[in-house]
Amino acid sequence: MRRTAFVLQLGVTLLVAAFLMVPVAMSIAAGVTANYMRGIASGMTLKWVAEVWGLYAGTIGLSLQIALATLVVTLLIGVPAAWFLVRNPSRLSRVFEEIVTLPVAVPGLAIALALLLVYGGVRDFRASWTFILVGHVLYTLPFMMRAVMAVLQSIDARTLEEGAASLGASPWMRFLTVIVPNARPGIVAGALMVVTLSLGEFNLTWMLHTPMTKTLPVGLADSYASMRLEIASAYTLIFFVMIIPLLVAIQRIGATRPVRKGAPR
Repeated sequence: MRRTAFVLQLGVTLLVAAFLMVPVAMSIAAGVTANYMRGIASGMTLKWVAEVWGLYAGTIGLSLQIALATLVVTLLIGVPAAWFLVRNPSRLSRVFEEIVTLPVAVPGLAIALALLLVYGGVRDFRASWTFILVGHVLYTLPFMMRAVMAVLQSIDARTLEEGAASLGASPWMRFLTVIVPNARPGIVAGALMVVTLSLGEFNLTWMLHTPMTKTLPVGLADSYASMRLEIASAYTLIFFVMIIPLLVAIQRIGATRPVRKGAPR
């Protein structure tokens, strides 16, 4: 009976995995196929990858630049804000938390329209990649804050901080040496979300970009719109080659265990 249940669970898991991964694998394979319409039988080539790199290398570099800048800004804002909200629970802090979370529920196009209405007239800012950065920070900050708050609420961070204070550590030193190391799993989870969301974000970026600030998803949409499906597939392949090592590196950096409530120290 247990063996049957195991086989059934394994079969369902494999079917779900195949349902999710087969389209991705087919798209990646199409990026190295000589003839998109004939498929793998037409032979393999890196011609489309080289063409994408030649045409859109700038968009790939800009996407990485914006994603990493978004990560830095959300870390600098989100981690201290998450600790403040966990350390000072009140009705006002809950209202602030909900306000910060609003961009997740609001369509990206609406956020972009609001930014254009307020800052669109500032020509230099509008033409700069930092304009897109502001939109990405608004959209991804809740994911960083929620992930860090979840970890801080699961550990006895307040007692640890009070212990460090009794030893003479300043508030800044307590935050850096006690709170941040114990919040690392949440920071890593938040960083993974921020980087992946920023790299793949399209709706908001499409509204905010200019011809000089085109990102990878916008270039991918252009490829599909022009019916260059082999180019678009090669674009997808480059996206995976770029994002997977980055995510693995972030996970390895944060591969530590937090101090849990009641755990021996």
